[in-house]
Amino acid sequence: MFALGGFVIGVYVTLLWLVSLTIKNASIIDIFWGLGFVLATSVYFLSSNDAYTGRQFMILALVSIWGIRLSAHIGRRNIGKGEDFRYANWRRQYAEKWWWRSYLQVFLLQGIILWLISTPLLAAQYHDTPDHLTILDILGLLVWCIGFFFEAVGDWQLTVFKANPTNKGKVLNIGLWRYTRHPNYFGDATLWWGYFLIALATPYGFLTIYAPAFMTFLLMKVSGVAMLEKTLVETKPQYRDYVQSTNAFFPGPPRMS
Repeated sequence: MFALGGFVIGVYVTLLWLVSLTIKNASIIDIFWGLGFVLATSVYFLSSNDAYTGRQFMILALVSIWGIRLSAHIGRRNIGKGEDFRYANWRRQYAEKWWWRSYLQVFLLQGIILWLISTPLLAAQYHDTPDHLTILDILGLLVWCIGFFFEAVGDWQLTVFKANPTNKGKVLNIGLWRYTRHPNYFGDATLWWGYFLIALATPYGFLTIYAPAFMTFLLMKVSGVAMLEKTLVETKPQYRDYVQSTNAFFPGPPRMS
């Protein structure tokens, strides 16, 4: 089942790569990142035994809600804005070699990451014991709800803030953004721990702990907070004060600056 998921994801990112060559925009991979997990979970669900459990339906529903919302949000945000600066810089750097490097450096790499960290979603689908929801399942659902709230509401608050022309160059420091500089990233990481708790209710689910840990690391140190903060400090003078008064990732009361 895991190998089948890897094959389907490989085909998925390859098709996205071919589309990116046509439209000359590698940012398409960001839009379809969330839907990739919906696809993987659907494959695991359909490949499991016929005696579907409440856990299997729950994990499929949670991943679908999260993945569809995330892809829709990024799609609305990116449409008409050109290629993400990261990919645009690489396109200029590698010039005529970019067409094949983009497959290895962007699409295949993200496909492999997607596949490897989908293991909690697989564990929750593959094992039908226990065949009833447990305390861990309920706890995982509650943690997922907290994470989804922070991610979805944080994204919505930022979208509304940016839509107001008078806020150009300003820093959003109200709502959830008063308590953490990146509520959406915190929410994303949190809901992955929710997936893990649901997987933990099954045999060998504990082995998938690397997935939420790796996602949290990526969001905090690689592609999320660390990358964005560097740009914001350089482009928004007020952001330094915001850094002094507000937690970077985990929510907490504002500090006196």
